[in-house]
Amino acid sequence: MTRRLKVLFLPPKEEGRDHLQRDVVAAVGPKHDLRILDRTFPLAPQFAGVDVVIDEGGSQGTREMADAATSAKLWQILGSGFDKFDLTYWEKKAIPVANCPGQFSAIALAECALMFMLMLSRGWNESQRNLKAGIFYKPLGLELENRRLSLIGFGGSGRELARLAATFGMHISAIDVRSISVDEQRRFGLSFAGKPEDMDKEISEADFLSLHLHLNKETRHIIDRRRLALMKPSAFLVNVARGALVDEEALYRALSEGRLAGAGLDVFGTEPITADNPLLRLPNVIATPHFSGGTDGTSRRRAACAADNVDRVADGLEPLYRIDKIGRIQT
Repeated sequence: MTRRLKVLFLPPKEEGRDHLQRDVVAAVGPKHDLRILDRTFPLAPQFAGVDVVIDEGGSQGTREMADAATSAKLWQILGSGFDKFDLTYWEKKAIPVANCPGQFSAIALAECALMFMLMLSRGWNESQRNLKAGIFYKPLGLELENRRLSLIGFGGSGRELARLAATFGMHISAIDVRSISVDEQRRFGLSFAGKPEDMDKEISEADFLSLHLHLNKETRHIIDRRRLALMKPSAFLVNVARGALVDEEALYRALSEGRLAGAGLDVFGTEPITADNPLLRLPNVIATPHFSGGTDGTSRRRAACAADNVDRVADGLEPLYRIDKIGRIQT
């Protein structure tokens, strides 16, 4: 029988995200002693004896919390990216850390990326202006069929977008640091699978360039002024991953000078952005407030992932999806 653990959930500070707490309570609560952090009370008593901490998105935890979590056997991040998480400090404290990797949000991110592709190809912003002005039958849209979709990163969301895009008859290619097997290429309908050294060529040939990467020192501004200049003037950039993958100043110049047809952006280098962000003023930009992963399905799957890891800790098993150094060595 699974041992009952003491679990502490760090809820989001932002309003309107109650579904995360609801799904964690439903997934973890029946088997374990689950408490919700109250930020108005001292930390030490709330962290006393806690076995597992569940951190919404990895952005709720502080060093003071890590100091207080002296009994923690796992710090579970409810998200895939951990660029806002001070992993080095947690490693110094010898607290195991795990995330919920890309497969748990892949459907949501891929659907949002496809939404951008469809809106950009049909000139959504112009269509809304025309509608309000009483101008009908314009603009002339583009069909996705036979257009080239180049995926930079072929993890969970990249693979899911490839699956969706294949139904539209697109030519799909992918770049990844790992070797994409022939079986995967066949299964996801890839016409080309390459490594980072093939990226420039892919970027130059793409009709739609979609980013599916974690943010780290190697990937920051991976789409910079030079690589934006490689893109066709008729091409579109889609980013549902991390804003800092793109040099936003260079992107603004490319879009405003007509060297790039448009962009669909769910993420930005600094969040939240201000209303005077110049990208929001461009007619060829479709922007959303970092909501691509925020679906009912993602929330439930991430809560289930966390619950599974809590059970594994209770049973004396190694947590899945560890991202700390010890976990990376072991797995």
